[in-house]
Amino acid sequence: MTDIQAAEAVVRTAAGAVRGRREDGLTVFRGVPFAAPPVGAARFAAPRPPAKWDGTRDAYAFGPPPPQDLLVPGRRGPGSGDGDWLTANVWTPDADPAARRPVLVWIYGGAYKLGHGGSPGYDARRIAADGDLVVVTFNYRVGMEGFARIGGAPANRGLLDQVAALEWVRANIAGFGGDPGQVTVFGESAGAGSIAALLVMPAAAGLFRRAIAQSVPGTFFSDELARDIGAALAAEAGRRPTAADLAAVDPDRLVGAGQTLAAKMAGYTGRWGQAAPTVTPYSPVVDGEVLPVLPWPALAAGAARDVDLVVGHNRDEFRLFVALAGQLGQIGEERAAAALRMYAPGPDGAAAYRAAFPAASAGELYEKVQTDWLFAVPTMRLAEAQLAGGGRAHAYELTWPAPGGGGALGACHALDLPLLFGTFRADLGALLFAGTEPDATALALSARFRASWTAFARTGDPGWPAYDTERRLVQVLDAEPAVVPYPEEKTHRLWDGHEITALPLLG
Repeated sequence: MTDIQAAEAVVRTAAGAVRGRREDGLTVFRGVPFAAPPVGAARFAAPRPPAKWDGTRDAYAFGPPPPQDLLVPGRRGPGSGDGDWLTANVWTPDADPAARRPVLVWIYGGAYKLGHGGSPGYDARRIAADGDLVVVTFNYRVGMEGFARIGGAPANRGLLDQVAALEWVRANIAGFGGDPGQVTVFGESAGAGSIAALLVMPAAAGLFRRAIAQSVPGTFFSDELARDIGAALAAEAGRRPTAADLAAVDPDRLVGAGQTLAAKMAGYTGRWGQAAPTVTPYSPVVDGEVLPVLPWPALAAGAARDVDLVVGHNRDEFRLFVALAGQLGQIGEERAAAALRMYAPGPDGAAAYRAAFPAASAGELYEKVQTDWLFAVPTMRLAEAQLAGGGRAHAYELTWPAPGGGGALGACHALDLPLLFGTFRADLGALLFAGTEPDATALALSARFRASWTAFARTGDPGWPAYDTERRLVQVLDAEPAVVPYPEEKTHRLWDGHEITALPLLG
């Protein structure tokens, strides 16, 4: 065997053979098609199986990202490639069909409008190596391509892409050394919201055994709201909200339409309510077919009682968005009062928040109510719903503050990503660790994330007790990790009895 052959491995998938490379003790396959390009007549359609190929396809480079809001460093803009966006990447210790290692499948976040599986921040080598298991990342359609509700097209196409990727894993992962019966999905933010949807989608039933949902957003659209937003998106592109009318529009132009509408969304508060200030015109749609029901009541009814679950959030989630807007320390009483009116639960919610946090500044109240509404409450309610349905869940809260900016960002949204993947200089890690080198505490916390996540994928036990509604024990991830009753007791009381619903169309 030559050195080149020793550094490569060939796996035969259902569509054809792929060749990966040996890197740092792992074999890595990049850009493997799991579905056909959604272009031409397939634009805005449900994903289809990839075309078969002859010979062996080199799987050395990530596939192009789907069209999206932000340009991806080192690549052309949105719409790059020939629509070959639906590709998967695999990190494996050994592409041996007899190995039967547990499999972790990553679903990225990005407000349902950006992200891709080849992002440097999602380099899965440390997770695969530390856990001695197989890790898969993949692309799914985002923005108008994946989530705009338009006539003549299925809703939630991005979620259907995720199902197609999981079906590909089930059919092919054994060849890469994985066990198709031991698949764990894990994801953050929009990826965690996607997992909440997958837990109750009929099309996803049986495709994974365990799930880890990091910072679950509670923004799910009613069908009426989604159609109204879809019409506004299409109007920004000068078209009607139908697949037939939009299929001829270049993906770049649709990305621009979404960006233009996002900048105007605050003016739609009278129609779109709580969705409007989020400036995100995309979310999973409770359409009655692809996603028949909202995740929380469906889980409480036992929809995923056989799926082991880990859920958690970061203490200061919303501070990231304040920082990215350049508004840290600049939120005044008027904006805090507006946020409390919009998001605090019940008719007396604003007063209740002020009474619960009497020493909080205007900026702290502004962040707290939006952290709770958008992430903390939906996340913990997911655990409670799983318990009510006869399942099991483990919960955590990340409270360790990001060191970048002198610690001003706190334990903000997305801090768990560089900690989990160990990618402190990539993507948002460059902001969260700006001007610092990861110290011993950061490295230990990073290793703990990976050890807990991979142990859960292997055994269903992340290393701390399961959550229950009496003790409400959670794993607090900080410089000194500890298992304690849920630290946000005030939030728990404020939202007690408040029901999470699909966001409605008003008026």
